[in-house]
Amino acid sequence: MSKLTVAPIRQPLRIVLAGGSGHVGTILARHFHCRGHRVTVLTRTPKTSPWRVLAWNGASVDRWVNALEDADVVVNLAGRSVNCRYYAANRREILESRTRPTRLLGEVIGNLARPPRLWMNASTATIYRHSLDRAMDEATDELGGNEPDAPATWRFSVEVATCWEECFFAAETPATRKAALRTAAMMAPDRDGAFDIFLRLVRFGLGGAIGSGQQFVSWIHETDFIRALEYLIAHEDLSGAINVAAPCPVPNGEFMRVLREAWGRSFGAAVDGWMLELGAVLLRTETELVLKSRRVVPGRLLNHGFRFEFPEWPAAARDLVERWRGRDWRRAKQDAAAPVLPATADSKKW
Repeated sequence: MSKLTVAPIRQPLRIVLAGGSGHVGTILARHFHCRGHRVTVLTRTPKTSPWRVLAWNGASVDRWVNALEDADVVVNLAGRSVNCRYYAANRREILESRTRPTRLLGEVIGNLARPPRLWMNASTATIYRHSLDRAMDEATDELGGNEPDAPATWRFSVEVATCWEECFFAAETPATRKAALRTAAMMAPDRDGAFDIFLRLVRFGLGGAIGSGQQFVSWIHETDFIRALEYLIAHEDLSGAINVAAPCPVPNGEFMRVLREAWGRSFGAAVDGWMLELGAVLLRTETELVLKSRRVVPGRLLNHGFRFEFPEWPAAARDLVERWRGRDWRRAKQDAAAPVLPATADSKKW
């Protein structure tokens, strides 16, 4: 095991979250802001927030560049949601909304007089192959795209992830350390995140196995996701591709059973393949999101000495359910006292 070294870091940190107004970005902004760090969010849809917010379109240089000068950390989260049908137009937007901002940030950071010390760029655990036989870590480097037991349509997600990382590592930023975050499904009790969607199935009686139930679910608790990023900030000898996932992925059938138990429900109807295909069409999404076996483990983090607070799913599920219920009760009180405003939807936030 490597000896841990903690580099001296000034406090408070200056942290820039590019594309930081979505689910993950809001969680990070909230955490770092509450810790007293100076947070700046770059977003296509600026709105009043407790932290600084600047407009950017992810495609051209503007005043947001000044926020990167002398920043400590940049986290790029820009990317159109993949929760859609993979039609040609959507495929193009999914790819370009990731590669274009990454390329732009690389050009800007490379030309700064005082560039950030660390640039963390979002990536995805989906980059690995469909794996039922064994776990995937950074050392195996078994990328997906050519699995004989996986549909050819799944290649698109791997191609996106690969192009995304190629753009990131190709950027010439010699003074800035870089880490690609190959993140599993981040589980947090906030609305409309991955956990909320899985829990919704349980609450409505559909919390059984999805498909065969044998495909693995890679996940990470919100607390460990944040701690992992803080660990990367503190340890300057870590760079390159980093798996940000809990060390114990579980088969989908077990994942759903544990979640049902945490919620207090003994039964959940299984979702068969044909039902899933029909539902995906109706909900305008892709079955790959739940049928691909993502058996990813955080080899580099574990070998370096990082320890998870929630390494196993049962304890994580119980904590998330408890917090979801607590937040839901508070939301109900807030909603009852708040005026009703017109609903808005933006499926292309990046």
